Amino acid sequence: MSSRSMPSGYLRSVLHNGVGRYVCQLQRLTLKFCKERDGSRGMRELVESNLVDFANKNPGIAIYLQPRRHRAPKLYAEYLNGQVDSIDCSSYSSEEIRVWMEYLRTRSGNPIVRLKRQWHTTSPSVQGVWHPFLNKPSQLNITLLPNEELSRALAPPSATEELLRMAANMKLVGEEEDKSGRRE
Repeated sequence: MSSRSMPSGYLRSVLHNGVGRYVCQLQRLTLKFCKERDGSRGMRELVESNLVDFANKNPGIAIYLQPRRHRAPKLYAEYLNGQVDSIDCSSYSSEEIRVWMEYLRTRSGNPIVRLKRQWHTTSPSVQGVWHPFLNKPSQLNITLLPNEELSRALAPPSATEELLRMAANMKLVGEEEDKSGRRE
């Protein structure tokens, strides 16, 4: 499939979904199948065994069964935003259909599009784009590189270095006490 055949757009999400509480975007799931056709065997097995469990776990989703004579089995998903998706389930096992139902349940309902850019904002910043040297001193612009001062590591001292520094301080304090004690 070429990139021109897929519509392009910006990444979108359902407005504030998950802030406060999550709202499942799948509104209605319709299972259409044939009672006799061999290609609908997986759909019939799903209806007999796993559909009640799925309905109990997802009470916010309306599930409809539509037996149709001599037609291929299909899953129709209707979302809160009005988007309708359908999946042809011919010769799928009940486990594969259950995986597709879970996929449809977790989707937002927004159409799948090729991204124009990796980022997008509806309110661009008037301050400009951030870059690594944004809050650095302007002297870096005229400094000749490589510079010894800028090449030093800015990491805090390690635990070993800190212990050695503390031991040296204690040694100096001990020597000063010895000198002051001998004079008296």
